[in-house]
Amino acid sequence: MLRLHEAADGPLARVRLPGGRVEPGQLQVLAEAAREVGDGNIELTSRGNVQLRQVRDAEELTGRLAAAGLLPSQTHERVRNIVASPLSGRIGGIADVQALVPALDAGLLAAPRLAELPGRVLFTLDDGRGDVSVLGGDIGVHATGTEEFALLLAGRDTGIRVSVADAVDVMLAAAHGFLDLRGGDAGQWRLHEIDNGAERVAELLALRRGTDRLVIGASQDVPIGWLDQDDGLVSLGAGVRLGSLPARTAEFIAAIERPVFVTPWRSLVITDLAEWAAEQVVRVLAPMDLIFDANSPWLQVSACAGRPGCAKSLTDVRADVTAAVESDRVHPAEANQPMHQGMPVIDADEVTVAGRQHWSGCDRRCGRPRGTVTDIVATETGYRID
Repeated sequence: MLRLHEAADGPLARVRLPGGRVEPGQLQVLAEAAREVGDGNIELTSRGNVQLRQVRDAEELTGRLAAAGLLPSQTHERVRNIVASPLSGRIGGIADVQALVPALDAGLLAAPRLAELPGRVLFTLDDGRGDVSVLGGDIGVHATGTEEFALLLAGRDTGIRVSVADAVDVMLAAAHGFLDLRGGDAGQWRLHEIDNGAERVAELLALRRGTDRLVIGASQDVPIGWLDQDDGLVSLGAGVRLGSLPARTAEFIAAIERPVFVTPWRSLVITDLAEWAAEQVVRVLAPMDLIFDANSPWLQVSACAGRPGCAKSLTDVRADVTAAVESDRVHPAEANQPMHQGMPVIDADEVTVAGRQHWSGCDRRCGRPRGTVTDIVATETGYRID
């Protein structure tokens, strides 16, 4: 049976989507499950996966997911965390990494020992544009040519170069190496938490290492709006408010009958559309609060679960950030930002911040994105701006 996590508002189910890809029929199953055994929403995660909250029947949900091909292994389910460049093979990039996703997933499932990997381990497949390598995965490849990849460990280039044919096997060998080093230490969840872990795994692989190293730079912009594919078709990048997709909206997306990718930025990419179809999709889905405007303030904000989903949260963070957006208190990055930093705590309705910002219900700052972000942290008496 699918393993559930206990949250303050009830059981929570995480569903892995390797590479973020979800077929229309699978999205329909998720939408129906969210409405009939969950709270009515599909939450998008920072690993391109989804989760359902307030699950009322774990056995029923397990059966639905398994029948839709969304739960191929109950033993390995927690380790199938694979993020891939969502536009790969359709728009730009150096190499198409999409074929590597199912190959890596199959390799994980075929190795009984790899079920022992911690559920926090992240695999990344970057097509060379640099969008997912910046996520700091444990084991990844980054295209340096159409047939060559750099091996990344703990988010850094090892100097090892592998062919496209060998990429998956080398990543799986690195996963075994991680387990060799970790041993029985349950406190070491990520490769960077092991002393000199990346270097030691690279040595275990015993592969030639060059002197050149990639510099993993800042993250790419989130793909939003009209995206012309290399084959003449269109993809649509759609932002989702605070990463929470209503089941009804998900059903409309499923009805488009095109592959959909959940991105690590809690957005969607709807692919392979004719131009006329893309225009219709925007016309229907924009009024349902999907975001096709790259300048929307909703794309500047993220938030933890807050109350009632998290018992540690001091407030309903999502309600507060929603009020900030709807009252025009979230400003573009280039705007003059009020000098809140260093000030005493302020009330929620006084928070006005420019640029990328993350709202947290406590000092743990769960769900905080990587990169430059202004932290808006709840305290017992108000919000602190860091």
